[in-house]
Amino acid sequence: MNFQLIGVNHNTAPVEVRERLAIPESRLAEALKRLAEHPGVDEALILSTCNRVELLAQTRNGSADLRGFVREYFHLDPTELDPHLYEYREREAIRHLFRVTASLDSMVVGEPQILGQVKEAYATARAVGAIHSQLDLLLTRAFAVAKRVRTETAVGSSAVSVASVAVELAKKIFGSLQGKNVYLVGAGKMSELAARHLLAHGAASIFVANRTYDRAIRLAQKFDGQAIEFSRLYETCDRGDIVITSTGSPHAIFRREHGEMFMSRRKNRPMFFIDIAVPRDVDPAMNKVDGLFVYDIDDLQQAVASHVADRKKEAERAEDIINLEVERFHARLQTLDVVPTIVSLQDHLETIRQAEIDRVRGRLGPLSPEQEIAIEALTRGIVNKIMHTPISTLKTAARESEATTVVDLVRRLFNLQEKEKKAASGGDSGAKN
Repeated sequence: MNFQLIGVNHNTAPVEVRERLAIPESRLAEALKRLAEHPGVDEALILSTCNRVELLAQTRNGSADLRGFVREYFHLDPTELDPHLYEYREREAIRHLFRVTASLDSMVVGEPQILGQVKEAYATARAVGAIHSQLDLLLTRAFAVAKRVRTETAVGSSAVSVASVAVELAKKIFGSLQGKNVYLVGAGKMSELAARHLLAHGAASIFVANRTYDRAIRLAQKFDGQAIEFSRLYETCDRGDIVITSTGSPHAIFRREHGEMFMSRRKNRPMFFIDIAVPRDVDPAMNKVDGLFVYDIDDLQQAVASHVADRKKEAERAEDIINLEVERFHARLQTLDVVPTIVSLQDHLETIRQAEIDRVRGRLGPLSPEQEIAIEALTRGIVNKIMHTPISTLKTAARESEATTVVDLVRRLFNLQEKEKKAASGGDSGAKN
């Protein structure tokens, strides 16, 4: 099996690069179809979050040019893109996927959102027919590994999300959230999570603005907040002391002139923007307005640092689990690789056995049921003894680096390639008399 993975994340690329690669949910299916049709790609999955964009593929002979696909799809110059890209193959691609799904590669180690995001990416890929066999096996195992990490370690016991880190940062700015008004721009899962944390830490009231007004109403009702029609965003946003924005807009929705207008209305009372969207919702120039404080997704990493030490030991235990699971899965893949050869060998020897019985049956004369059973048992015993050594060798080799060499040798010794070619072309039906 040939797995390839390419991507960027919060460790390799700043937010201004990640936002150029972000794929909104509305375009994800189309992007997946194009990736699945890319030369050399058999199966594909795309994971696009605020902290990473990754393309995972099952390829023919590991030959797909995924870098070329990324450059072409996003219309980016190699000099802009290549310094930030990482690429993994085979065992390392498996390891990376397991680490990502288990939240060991997250900006906030142990955060629970990434597992759901990978599952959503998997569901989308299956829905468009981009996943059907080998990636399905890999993703299913990745989910099981993530569950094991959560069950057997405490890496997620004090887990924080990007939203909760944002709340922690807000407390550092204001000292206390008591009596502070919160304005959520976007009614997605991240916004809902932020609302829960803010209310738990004393926020007074919550306003919710969303392009789909019904979604704003539903989220606001959960927290006894007030829904705002998106068309009234700029005339009402200054009501918020803390604005958490997470929309799917391809361009900034808050610019410097908006910030100046808000501060004028607030009579210079401080206003704090936490932008957890990728692409960013807030133009960095907003930070130049006196009294406005703007933090984007990369700024949140400073708050994350305080959690790293507490989780280091648990993360090490989780890494041990990942290493073990990678070896197990890789061994399973190798075993699966030799199964077709074992089946072909069994079919080949069974064909010979039946042909030899048929050849001599006429010379033996009428046989009693007991004699038929004896011949069947004798010939099967001989075939099983012949098969024992090559099959045992194949199974042992499947766990070693020489698997391909042994498989090729067995297929040549028993002429299995030629048999399969004849079967595929209809046997000897076209042979001359």
